[in-house]
Amino acid sequence: PPPLLEPLFPPQPGASPGFAERVRQHKVRLEWVRAEPAGLRGAVRVLNLAYEKAVSVRYTLNRWASCAEVPAAYQPGGPADGLTDRFAFLLPLGAAAAAAEPTLEFAVRYRVAGAEYWDNNEGANYRLRGRQRCPPASPQDPDSSAWIHFI
Repeated sequence: PPPLLEPLFPPQPGASPGFAERVRQHKVRLEWVRAEPAGLRGAVRVLNLAYEKAVSVRYTLNRWASCAEVPAAYQPGGPADGLTDRFAFLLPLGAAAAAAEPTLEFAVRYRVAGAEYWDNNEGANYRLRGRQRCPPASPQDPDSSAWIHFI
């Protein structure tokens, strides 16, 4: 089975106290992530500074020797606070994540009204470590672990 990506940060920062205030201060914050077979799915919350805005996620699987960037899509019917918008993303990890111990790092970029804001986890980037999944246990013969009896 493919490796499981395990966040090295709380995977739901949006559920922590003071999240809305952090969005107001920094303009952009990661809300949550979830590893799936197709890749890493997540959501970003941004302060609604202008109608036109672009949110993207820049990521690497090789410690920034190379990187890719994917756009995040606006999610209508988002937060009811009227101050923020939600964007969703999917990082398609594909064959690169099939390495024995992949490490994924990413940061979120928010471009609005001629300015650019980043959420890079306070300078540490958001990092996920790959670990091999345990193969599913095969059904065993109930007698396979029994004592051998001598007559």
